[in-house]
Amino acid sequence: MKDLQGKWALVTGASSGFGVDFATALAERGANLVLAARRLEPMQALASELAKAHGIRVMVEGIDLSNAGAATALKTRLDGAGIGVDILINNAGYGVYGSFLDQPLAKTMDMLQLNMLALTELTHVFASDMVKRGGGHVLLVASIGGYQATPTYAAYSASKAYVLLFGEALNAELASHNVKVSVLSPGITATNFLAVSGQRATPYQKLVMMQSRPVVDIGLAAMFKGIPSVVPGVANKLTIFGNRFAPRRLQSRVAHQLMKN
Repeated sequence: MKDLQGKWALVTGASSGFGVDFATALAERGANLVLAARRLEPMQALASELAKAHGIRVMVEGIDLSNAGAATALKTRLDGAGIGVDILINNAGYGVYGSFLDQPLAKTMDMLQLNMLALTELTHVFASDMVKRGGGHVLLVASIGGYQATPTYAAYSASKAYVLLFGEALNAELASHNVKVSVLSPGITATNFLAVSGQRATPYQKLVMMQSRPVVDIGLAAMFKGIPSVVPGVANKLTIFGNRFAPRRLQSRVAHQLMKN
């Protein structure tokens, strides 16, 4: 199904994990791609593979989106190349595992800059163009951690709560402009998230871990339908549903136990 031919999709965090699968899924549907991440070489290899396999155009942008103003600079470069982004996949982000006070403050601040401020800037500059053109699609990648306080991922889960509420609000704000905004909130997934965060997989995480591509497909389906928010996987849905009946203090204690190595 090549229903996205002629469209341009920007995928952030495109060097690994979800980003690779988002790019692949969109390429399979005929979309041209802008791949953006810090690491250039993995994206160049992916770009070559996808362009050859699907006959699409692929632009690679090696960029550190945690730098203030990076998203606006990227938008300026794409404007100069005559590329109008129809689909924005706000996937770039990472977690920092461990006691909040034990983590270097600079690392936590870098994470918050990428997870929240860069995502906000990207959404603003590209959704503004979508509104002017009369339509577009935006997917924000949050986490089930955004639904509750998570000790050992205190700042990370708080940043994803921001993404969740921000995206759900924009779904309502931009609907009249034919811009569909959705939030994807995965649980633990077989990506390099744990390796980057510094955590070893716990027995609980091993039990409920999903593969990346099904999560990506669920997120894209929700985005194209304009569903405000989606949680992939039965175990993740049950976790979120069960939290409705548990006191918040108990939620935090349980999460703390489940996250311990």
